[in-house]
Amino acid sequence: MSNVHFNRGPAYGLSAEVKNKLAQKYDLQRERELRAWIEGTTGRRIGDNFMDGLKDGVILCELINKLQPGSVQKVNEPIQNWHKLENIGNFLRAITRYGVKPHDIFEANDLFENTNHTQVQSTLIALASQAKTKGNNVGLGVKYAEKQQRRFQPEKLREGRNIIGLQMGTNKFASQQGMTAYGTRRHLYDPKLGTDQPLDQATISLQMGTNKGASQVGTGGKLSPRVPARDEGGQSLSPRILAGVGTHRHGHPCGDRTM
Repeated sequence: MSNVHFNRGPAYGLSAEVKNKLAQKYDLQRERELRAWIEGTTGRRIGDNFMDGLKDGVILCELINKLQPGSVQKVNEPIQNWHKLENIGNFLRAITRYGVKPHDIFEANDLFENTNHTQVQSTLIALASQAKTKGNNVGLGVKYAEKQQRRFQPEKLREGRNIIGLQMGTNKFASQQGMTAYGTRRHLYDPKLGTDQPLDQATISLQMGTNKGASQVGTGGKLSPRVPARDEGGQSLSPRILAGVGTHRHGHPCGDRTM
């Protein structure tokens, strides 16, 4: 495996812009803290270039073996490139088992091909935080909160199903009083009559209005005998006259009129 495959040339255009933005997020103060922690834990000195000193994966494997013995069974001598890549891969799998989240872990090429040193630094900080959470004396990173798992009795869980959370709204001070279901009767009730009030909510009080004394008489479209008919001069026609009167097709009365 040749070195040309792993040593890329300079980046241009969008690739160069992305690489520059990632490089700007690199923290030199964090690098000094990581250097002190790794060298103090492994007992080995990293070279002047921090990332080049980790690129073969040997120090990384020794670091995780110090934190959790037996994590990497075999550490390859960095003779060829595939030995180095295998060491880095073993380190990444070991810290995953140690508890580092997958989204915090860099890829092997981020370190070996110098494509994203910022992500490598973030992974080492996440490893330090996980080591601190497990009780190791680490001077950087944060201690993760411990999981507080709660178990409730089945009776309590069933009671919670009858409670409406405030995220769903509240029915405080509200009720369905005065509401009736669809299709039920709604009677009229006049308090002035002195009759007993209805026992249900299906009766409408006169405060809501009434149709008492109202009808639909006179609203029909056809000629009703209750409505007197009149001639062209405005004279009312008797039923006897109406019996002998016909109509033209234009609606005018025709036929003989008996006076």
